[in-house]
Parts: sequence; structure tokens; C-alpha cells
Amino acid sequence: MTDDSPEINVSASGPLAGLRVLDLSIIVAGGTASSLMADFGAEVIKVERPGAGDPLRNWGPFYNGVSLWWKVHSRNKQSITLNMADPKGQDLLKRLASQADILIEGFRPGTLERWNLGPADLQAAEVNPGLVILRFSGFGQTGPYKDRPGFGTIAECMSGYIGMTGFPDTPPNLPPVPLADEIAGVFGAMAGMMAIYRRDADRRSGLPGAGQVVDLSLFEPLFRLCIPHLTIYDRLGEIRERIGNDFPDAAPRSLYRTADDRWLGLSATSQNTWEGLARAMGFDALLDDPRFASNAARLDNKDALNEVLQSWLSSRPTDDVMDELIPAGGVVGPVYNSADIMADPHYQQRDDIVEIDDPELGHTKMLGLVPKFSDTPGQLRHMGPTVGEHNASVYGDWLGLNSDDLAGLSSAGII
Repeated sequence: MTDDSPEINVSASGPLAGLRVLDLSIIVAGGTASSLMADFGAEVIKVERPGAGDPLRNWGPFYNGVSLWWKVHSRNKQSITLNMADPKGQDLLKRLASQADILIEGFRPGTLERWNLGPADLQAAEVNPGLVILRFSGFGQTGPYKDRPGFGTIAECMSGYIGMTGFPDTPPNLPPVPLADEIAGVFGAMAGMMAIYRRDADRRSGLPGAGQVVDLSLFEPLFRLCIPHLTIYDRLGEIRERIGNDFPDAAPRSLYRTADDRWLGLSATSQNTWEGLARAMGFDALLDDPRFASNAARLDNKDALNEVLQSWLSSRPTDDVMDELIPAGGVVGPVYNSADIMADPHYQQRDDIVEIDDPELGHTKMLGLVPKFSDTPGQLRHMGPTVGEHNASVYGDWLGLNSDDLAGLSSAGII
């Protein structure tokens, strides 16, 4: 922000209170980054296209004609409208950027530059040299694929992750959530804080404290989480394939069906955990069985091991399994759906399910804030706003525009 910035609103609760963020992105990735920032106190201004708004508003399911995706994903954000393809809109965006700490965008590489809103323009001395710019795109700002259109589905496929999902005799499985976008958003929030820390640390040291540009593709964050697989291929020539619910590097770890026809996850991927599990199940003899004596042996004989475990688990209902194994150190847990989560006392006690009264939805429950801060917890202030709901307050507080100014801009299609 510049030295002549207006007084910052720090009424929000959280460690990021006082941070100002402009979110120009659409759909999920950039919005995930700004959502995390907003949850923890940042003043996030969502910049939307006049009239239509963010395409995420068109994602179902809907309640009273309102996208539930939008209402949760854009909670705690303020919405303004702006036509950035128009020179007058570009001037307004530069004025807004001069008051911001972070700007988030998710257009195809080169789009902001065509609008005279690229980093060279927004980080210019007369605008905001300290601005941090997070740039989300399918394949990044460089490389031979940078101009390709890219959604999270393609990023998931090309990250290496999808090639390992599913069973050997079935096709690969796509996740039922926009996984690549959401993980990219988490990386984006983290990267934004890194860049802000560097800027502010430089300023404390007497340096100018310039902002920087963070290049975030959709495929690389998920690729980064497939931690050893590229090195395994490089050093051993092995390609990780689909193996179902097992883990290729340790056993036992899988899903098992219990007597009440529920699925339960079980993991005993360290030697001590495995030995405790075997004793709790009454399988002491397995500890002397050479097929299961070490992790390497258990991996070689994982099908036989899974059969033994499944036979024990299928004879007991889920609650009994939990009661028997957990006191003995067993690492087990049932597969949950949303109804199970809503009813779980642990979720409730940790405030992982919160409720708010929304003008469009009424009293509505949603996921709580993650993670938990001891001294500066975040806060759920409101759900996703209507298109341009905060035009008057943001343009007034940030830029000093009055109602006549806004009326003129609206009639000209600028906001």
C-alpha cells in the first residue's frame, strides 16, 4: 500500500486483519486463496464482471436460486463490479491496486498485459511497487503450454496424480471435488504470505520492500504433493500404477467392510503400530509369521494380509471395531458422509460446523475455519455477497467516489 492510503479497517478478527486483497480471479483456485485470507481477517474485495458476476455463481446446487458453492466459497468477501476491458475501468483498477497489499488474478497469461494491467503497470512507482501479485493459470506464465486453456481436471490428469487413482482393472478416477484448483489455492495463500513477509521484512531492514509476482499453475501444486514419485522413476525406473486403496510403500493400509456394511479405514504403516494392531485383534501368531514380520514382507504379501484383516473386521460392527482397537492404539476410522460429519461430536466441539443467518439462505450451516489459532482466531462474518453489493462502500471508502460518480460509471457500463 502507498503512504497516503486511507485508514485501514481492522475490525475483522484474525491474524491478517489490516491486509487488503483484490481478487480478480474466477471460479475456484484464486477464490480459494482469497477465501482463506478472508477467513482470517483480510479485507478481500472480489472484483466481478458487471451484471454477470463470477461464473461460480452458476454452479449448482442452488437454494432459492442461489449457488451454494458461491455462498460458501465467497464468504467474508466484499463484491464490487468493474469492466477491466474498458480504459476507465483500468484506471479504477489501478487506483484500487494502489491501496492493496495483494492482487489475485486467474486469466490466461497475457490478458492483464493487454488491458494495461500487468505487473509492470500495477507495480509501477506511481501505482504500487509493494503490491504482491498472485497469478493463477492452467499451466503457468511460461513454458510451451502457457497459452493452452487449462481447468483443474486437466491439471489433475497431467500432475501424475490421476494415473495412480483407482484399481488395476478399472479406469483412473477423477476426484469428485476440484482438487487441483483447491490445492493451488492453498499454495497461493501460503505464497502470498511468504511474499508479504519478505516485503515487510525488507521494509523493517530499511529496504524499499518491493512486491513480487507469484506464478501459480494448477498442475504443479498437486504434482508437488506426489512427493517421491519422480525420484522413484529416476533412480529405480518404476512408474507408480493404480493399486486401489492400498499404499505402495507400507502395509497394512486400506479400506475394509464391517459387519454393519460400513467402510472403515485402517492404517498400521509403522512396525509398532502393526504389532499393537495384531495383538489387539488376537493375531499374535502373525508376529512370528515371516510373511508379515517386516514392512517389506507385508508389502509382498499384502493380499493375504488384507484377507486376514477383512475376516476379523467383517465379523464385527463398526462401533465394536472402534471400541476394541482404538484403546490398543489402533489407527482406524469410519468413512464419513455429510450426515455423519454433522452428527459427530468431535466436529461440533472443535467448531468445524458453524451457522450463520444469511439474507438469501436463512440460518445456514457450513464448514468452520481451519486451522485453529490460539490468540488470533478468524471469524465468519457473512456468506457470499450479491453481485456488486459493496460498490458504494468500497469505491467510496477506497477511492472517495460518491453516489453521482457511481451512477455515471454504472450507466457507462464501467461498474
